[in-house]
Amino acid sequence: MQPRIEVRNIVKKYPGVVALGGVSFDVRPGEFHAICGENGAGKSTLMKILSGVITDYEGEILLHGQPARFTGTRDAEAAGISIIHQELNLVEQLTAAANIFLGREKRGTFGLLDDRAMEREAQTLFDQLECEINPRQRVSELRVGDQQLVEIAKALSMKAEVVIMDEPTSALTESEVERLFRVIAKLRQNGVTILYISHKMEEVFRLSERITIIRDGKLVKTVDRTAVTPNDICRLMVGREIDNLDLSAGRQPANVVLEVKNLSLPWPGHSRRWRLENVNFTLREGEVVGIAGLMGAGRTELLECLFGASPQAPQGEIRLRGKPVSFGHPSDAKKAGIAMVTEDRKRLGLFSRMTVRENITICKLNEAVVGGFVSGRREQALSRDSIDRLGVKTAGTEAAITGLSGGNQQKCIIARWLRTNPSVLLLDDPTRGVDVGAKAELYRTIDKLCREGMAIIVTSSELPELLTLCDRILVLAEGRMTGELSRPEFSEHRIIELATMQRNGHAAAQVG
Repeated sequence: MQPRIEVRNIVKKYPGVVALGGVSFDVRPGEFHAICGENGAGKSTLMKILSGVITDYEGEILLHGQPARFTGTRDAEAAGISIIHQELNLVEQLTAAANIFLGREKRGTFGLLDDRAMEREAQTLFDQLECEINPRQRVSELRVGDQQLVEIAKALSMKAEVVIMDEPTSALTESEVERLFRVIAKLRQNGVTILYISHKMEEVFRLSERITIIRDGKLVKTVDRTAVTPNDICRLMVGREIDNLDLSAGRQPANVVLEVKNLSLPWPGHSRRWRLENVNFTLREGEVVGIAGLMGAGRTELLECLFGASPQAPQGEIRLRGKPVSFGHPSDAKKAGIAMVTEDRKRLGLFSRMTVRENITICKLNEAVVGGFVSGRREQALSRDSIDRLGVKTAGTEAAITGLSGGNQQKCIIARWLRTNPSVLLLDDPTRGVDVGAKAELYRTIDKLCREGMAIIVTSSELPELLTLCDRILVLAEGRMTGELSRPEFSEHRIIELATMQRNGHAAAQVG
């Protein structure tokens, strides 16, 4: 069988960095082919070359046996290749429907835009994805998970022969992931080839036929999925064994640092009225508390209330070290010793026009002041210290932050907030888009901070992550707290049961 795509000796260099150093492999028609590697290994760079985003490279691509060199994304789309980017590529001011058909707008009489036709087709795509997104809603009003579903709908609308999916489930809940997998199954029945980048081994081993592993920009090998185990892939990705982490032993939570009493967040114009309703909990020094729940449960909204970043003023009481606090802006929370790492690093976390150094030090420039002026040498030293501490892979402190992989960008954001020495650290899905090796490093960092006395709240769409990190897990359903579990009570089944609890107190009959 002739491969649908052949990649031959692809090389891509940036100043000071070889992103790809001669990668070769092939992809068969209708195949689900996984691409695995650590952050910075070159996976996304390779996919951008295949989809026409990057046009300057060495090597050759064959499509159906014929040489293909794309001049841009439209050229690749015309050849039947579509990509769903890890970093969302949407125009926030436009509606969901307008984003799906951007550059391919449907037109009616006299060449005018046919908004109704685009909205109807967008609704069909959302129905196919089994998600409740209004095609007329502006993308800026959607949460990250819904924005990711708009990206997926956009790719599906192109009816491509090859669909590249770069971490497509990174912001999706388990039920939404199952829906996506059903869509993937339908695509493959129609002969569509799927190139799939993921750090989640359960997804790779559930769906793929073959797996290509890349490390430090070079091909390690392509293997049949049935011939390897997840541990084999992890070892090939990182060049070493990944330890199974047990972080539960020996933690000693101390004094209560944060108290939340009857916290409610209004939802103007919505039938449910409240995004959060009467949430109560405490947080102690030296403790990691997890927040679990399906999308829309209120996980991010809860952290935003604690950080002074919610769109409406919350009701109820928040006490920090026994004193009532009310933050009108995140800067107030920062001064009080609260830091937050957002789930949406592209929109809310990164200063995209700044360097790695500037992104890390921006919240604590006073540390770099010498003689009344910011010392560039001192600032570089501070940023290098953070880079070494979190193992950020970068060409240097002066590298553009946008040139880093998603996981390394996330590390820079965490490093920035750690420089503020917070007493309470809020982590909203902190390992989204981070590979298994980097996750283990972040887990150890979180555990170390906890044992040093920091109080930490973490949300995650991955239940095993919460089970690994947390001393307690609070479960939200439709803005209400439906349960609190201590470590001896942890189980994925129990969390899902509480996360699907309906208002009558019973679990939903079916998840997803």
